[in-house]
Amino acid sequence: MGGGGVGVSSAGASALYRYRALAGEHRWERRAVRAVLACGAGVVAVGLSVWWVGILVAVLFFAVHATYARYRPGPVTNWRRGASAERRTGRRLSRLDPAGFHVLHDRAFSDDPVPTTNLDHLVVGLSGIYAIASRRFRWGARLHTEQNRLWTGSRPVTGVTAAAAHAAETVAALLSEELDQDVQVTPMVVVHGARVARDGVRHGRVLFHAARSIPRAIAGEPVIYTSAQVATLAAAAERRLPPMMEILLPE
Repeated sequence: MGGGGVGVSSAGASALYRYRALAGEHRWERRAVRAVLACGAGVVAVGLSVWWVGILVAVLFFAVHATYARYRPGPVTNWRRGASAERRTGRRLSRLDPAGFHVLHDRAFSDDPVPTTNLDHLVVGLSGIYAIASRRFRWGARLHTEQNRLWTGSRPVTGVTAAAAHAAETVAALLSEELDQDVQVTPMVVVHGARVARDGVRHGRVLFHAARSIPRAIAGEPVIYTSAQVATLAAAAERRLPPMMEILLPE
């Protein structure tokens, strides 16, 4: 995501890198096995019917098996879907006015010697600083709180609120140390798939918003910083939160 006010790293870059790395492992072996199985199914079909039915069965078997392999639950699918959600959030955040908001994507927590986690997005703007995670939830389910718990439909959601709050606290500590002043960071989760109320959902101190409403939710908050302060805070964030891809692929 290039352009005015937007960080040099692209949204979902490290998730996409990890997806491609996992998907590339034993790719040709998997394709060979799939082809052998498809041919076997076709031969069986020929024995039971005419030749063209065997070809049709083989092609259909190959296509169905490839589709299943792409979408079956597991790390590969999770990384692909995660990267897709981050990219969609990045496109939404790019609608923020670059004159008042700086957006950084896919940032490593530099205090970790070998960072294993990253911050999906960071917005530094006139209305504050937001540490943002992109998360996919069950499609069509309603995200809501009940009895101090977060739910999608009838299923409880665990870990997301604590992880988002911890990320915001880490960013706040890094920026406070860098600037030698108290810096507050708001934790936020951008929701993909599930339905969210127009004004969002609050769980603890974490705000959950649908992807479509995230620019309005951020830009609509009261102004607390000047443009000069935003520039100073954004520069500090650039220093303390390097792009994750620089860690994964050092020069």
